[in-house]
Amino acid sequence: MKAAQLFVKALEAEGVSCIFGVPGEENLDLVEALRESSIRLVVTRHEQGAGFMAATWGRLTGEAGVALSTLGPGATNLVTAAAYAQLGAMPMLMITGQKPIRTHKQGLFQLVDVVDMMQPLTKYTRQLVSAPTIPARVREAFRRAEEERPGAVHLELPEDIARDDVGDAILLPTEYARRPSADDAALVQAAEAISAARHPILMIGAAANRQRTAVALRDFIDKLGIPFFTTQMGKGVVDEDHPLWLGNAALSDGDFVHRAIDAADVIINAGHDVVEKPPFFMRKGRRTVIHINFASAEVDTVYFPQIEVVGDIAHTIERLTDALQPQKHWNFDYFDKVRHAFHEQLQEHADDARFPMHPVRIVADTRRAMPDDGVLCLDNGMYKLWYARYYRARQPNTVLLDNALATMGAGLPSAMAAKMVYPERKVLAICGDGGFMMNAQELETAVRLKLDLVILLLRDDAYGMIRWKQAEMGYADYGMQFGNPDFVMFAEAHGAHGHRPASADEFLPTLQQAYAQGGVHLIDLAIDYSDNHRILDEQIRQLSAAV
Repeated sequence: MKAAQLFVKALEAEGVSCIFGVPGEENLDLVEALRESSIRLVVTRHEQGAGFMAATWGRLTGEAGVALSTLGPGATNLVTAAAYAQLGAMPMLMITGQKPIRTHKQGLFQLVDVVDMMQPLTKYTRQLVSAPTIPARVREAFRRAEEERPGAVHLELPEDIARDDVGDAILLPTEYARRPSADDAALVQAAEAISAARHPILMIGAAANRQRTAVALRDFIDKLGIPFFTTQMGKGVVDEDHPLWLGNAALSDGDFVHRAIDAADVIINAGHDVVEKPPFFMRKGRRTVIHINFASAEVDTVYFPQIEVVGDIAHTIERLTDALQPQKHWNFDYFDKVRHAFHEQLQEHADDARFPMHPVRIVADTRRAMPDDGVLCLDNGMYKLWYARYYRARQPNTVLLDNALATMGAGLPSAMAAKMVYPERKVLAICGDGGFMMNAQELETAVRLKLDLVILLLRDDAYGMIRWKQAEMGYADYGMQFGNPDFVMFAEAHGAHGHRPASADEFLPTLQQAYAQGGVHLIDLAIDYSDNHRILDEQIRQLSAAV
């Protein structure tokens, strides 16, 4: 047995069923071993797309997704995906090839120190220098990738090591491990602070997006009646149609949810850390912030909690739920007032008839078309703020957005992976014209895989978010606009279906028809961002200040 075959057997032992990537000649022994295995090789059109797909696979399953590339330029193309997984806490293993390390005849051609390059972007990175060590290295890589806080890991398999013969190597079994429980004294301190508060509030962040934690948080909220809000990556952990939902911290400040935050004297922070753009809730000396997470807080000028409860989040919430009772002195009257005003404002423009379409109407029609378990996969752009704030997620992991690295180009590959994980669900990729074109070549991959997938391409012929910031800062409108191809023809050239609604009333029926028909559909929809400043910078701030 070759080392490459042993490597693949180790992957099978970890439960790997699919690998995304672009192989090179340095990977050919590994590719041949994959051909003889139970693992499916999904060849993408760019390594970055493969990395985004692997990271999303990990995000949705909790099991490390796997991406494959060759040496040099193939490996460097995985860098953005590595950072995407690492900052976003998505378990992913990257496998890269390398020249023979004992002897080779090509000098420095394509030679990059990939292990050193991956060091700051991963939890674990190693070059495999001996075939017998492969089972241990693979086991450790998966353990590191999947344990809390999850992230990216990397293994480099040189060409000569892959061809080495191995004897009777023993695969290492996957271990059973439970995360540690929080300290009893810390739990008592947190419970006492919550009980003594007048206006406690709950914040739900990205690390709470786990199945057990979602159930525990719903029980906590329903028993105690404490209002809650979410960060962008905490959307859907608890149903946002819940009567105690106060909104999403999509905007940095000045929203209705920030008025509730300002009024709170205790903030229970379940699963948020500083890698996600913070909702600026720290006010020195004015309130107590309780940090509930798998790991201790990373203290920053924007985050310095007074109480830390470190351990399994679900178990911590379950124990707090048992320990606490609703208190007569808790007063949520102001939170109720904020919620009422917020929900009233959310309805504005939901039926706006203008074309190009108003962002709120697009979000509202998307919600009308998607079932509760439908999955949105958002690229990065101006529309992400509108969706984070206005779209009510009903279930965990049904709004996949990136508020950590916040990279463009991930929307389409992420949606493709989501559809492979959930073939029975409706999946919608939501991309701006800027972000879509960064990985548009993966449209061919989606068609080749015969996915039932809809891509909503929001076209404003510009880098819309940067253009908004440019105007917000008082600068001239300069350098942000570009040209676009005919996206309907582009889709059809790849074997997909292209659509271009000509009015606001055409969008929803077009979206519904695309799902009914099946296959890959791209909807080229013109969006009107002229209300960005008026609503996001002025109206919301004024209305919330008046509450």
